Amino acid sequence: MDIKRTVLWVVFSMSLLILWDNWMRHNGKQSFLFPTPATQQSKNASASAATSAASASSPVVATASAAVAGATPDAAAKREVITVTTDVFKADIDSQGGELKRLELLQYKETVHREHWYDAFLELTGKKEVPVATQNIVLFTESAQRTYLAQTGLLGGAFPNHKTNFVAKPGPRNLDGGNQVQLVLESELNGVKLTKTYTFKKGDYVIDVKHDVTNNTGAPINPSLYLQLIHDGTKPQGGGMLSGSTEFYAPAVYTDDAHFQKLDFEKIEKGSDSHATKSDNGWVSVIQHFFVSAFIPQDKTPREIFTKKVDTNLYAVGNILPLGSIAPGATSSLNARLYSGPQESNKLEKIAPGLDLVKDYWYFAIIAKPMFALMELIHKLLGNWGWTIIVFTLTIKLALFPLSAAGYRSMAKMKVVTPKMTAVRERFKNDPQKMNQAMMELYKTEKINPLGGCFPVLIQMPIFLSLYWVLQASVEMRGAPWMGWITDLTSPDPWFILPVIYAISMFITAKLNPAPADPMQAKMMMFMPLMFSVMFFFFPSGLVLYWVVNNILSIAQQWVINNKLIPPEHKVAAAK
Repeated sequence: MDIKRTVLWVVFSMSLLILWDNWMRHNGKQSFLFPTPATQQSKNASASAATSAASASSPVVATASAAVAGATPDAAAKREVITVTTDVFKADIDSQGGELKRLELLQYKETVHREHWYDAFLELTGKKEVPVATQNIVLFTESAQRTYLAQTGLLGGAFPNHKTNFVAKPGPRNLDGGNQVQLVLESELNGVKLTKTYTFKKGDYVIDVKHDVTNNTGAPINPSLYLQLIHDGTKPQGGGMLSGSTEFYAPAVYTDDAHFQKLDFEKIEKGSDSHATKSDNGWVSVIQHFFVSAFIPQDKTPREIFTKKVDTNLYAVGNILPLGSIAPGATSSLNARLYSGPQESNKLEKIAPGLDLVKDYWYFAIIAKPMFALMELIHKLLGNWGWTIIVFTLTIKLALFPLSAAGYRSMAKMKVVTPKMTAVRERFKNDPQKMNQAMMELYKTEKINPLGGCFPVLIQMPIFLSLYWVLQASVEMRGAPWMGWITDLTSPDPWFILPVIYAISMFITAKLNPAPADPMQAKMMMFMPLMFSVMFFFFPSGLVLYWVVNNILSIAQQWVINNKLIPPEHKVAAAK
């Protein structure tokens, strides 16, 4: 009775299938587990009319959309792009609208990807080729391929907005040894003056954005301030088959009541997205793999939360914050923060409640969060994420030893009584019912749990799946080397060495376990490690490293049980 093997391989196969499907979806390919109909890319006149009608139904959001579509700029002021540089940022702010139109992260680089195996082939053959270019990560940008902007402005009248020309006050444009640099922009339209002040701080990915609204007219005004992130809906181009690319873009909002809500550009296009619309706390964001940009207004300030299609394949997520009545000659101010940087847990938790939730652990957050916390502690001692994974694997193995030992003993005993099981199958091969009864009697006599061998793998599956998501979500491990050929634990093994070692370890494990009586099943058991090894070609090398170390420890553990813990009389019986 080989039901334990069936359970084991079904669980393992389904786990890998889920990971494979997520890898496909992260690369912008169609999911084969949860297929969705393709969205229509062309925008016809009726769709535009429907969008206009939807905008008209919500006056406040409609005004924001109109601002995005383009207000008449003040042609009197000279337009310029001001560049502010700190130790972590190089930011371009357009004087037209005072929008943040380009943001380069100086401490995070990316490679123009080529297949890992191709680079390995060139190195092996000694052929010369132009090196693959590396460049700094760029978040905000405006190009033919990508539109990603941070915009602010006023609603409620013909007031300055993100299409109005601003004038930059003189001042430093880089730190120059200081701790912060400020850029002050001013624009006045119809007697209403808006002053935007961007404050960049040393070593900080938080940009303070202050808005001062001065009423120079002869009557009270009631403006509202909008803060919005603009992004196109084009899915990122997936990397090559072995590139390990998991790029994606998605808007997300958070409030204390509704909590974290990840949205979808396709649903915004259709008008079917659902999220919190009013609050006095929280933030709005655009998240991507390893990085996030989030507008965080000051707390306890009433606001509306909106998502909106603003143009063909262009969408907004933002807040609208009423400033109340401003009397003639008076000024009203509102502070906000713009975080734009890496998804580092220890940073995000301190910036705003719930911001750490942008790290997507899928359904495994309850395990992945404490797992990553433990790994961070180990990493502080070792300073290398590869060795951290190895020590973490050893720690988990030791912690689970009491639970898994019984399973390994059962597997070892199963190997000892395999001759008896074979004899029972031969004796009752024409009577399945009697054969099952005899097998159950044998299990009872030998005190063997037929499902006991599944336990070691079953308890590893949640850890295995959670570690996959830790590696996919943790920017701390992005580009982190282990040793030698493993230069990025979040990317596949470029030389396929770890998958091959995994296959060898699986064959050794199979030899230590009792062989199936069915020849076809025995062949399948020998073929499965090879198939999984091929799948591991596409998984992060850190995940494969975990599984290789786990297998090696399991082999050692099972060898000890087979040779030290099995009664001598059982070994004699097995030898006969």
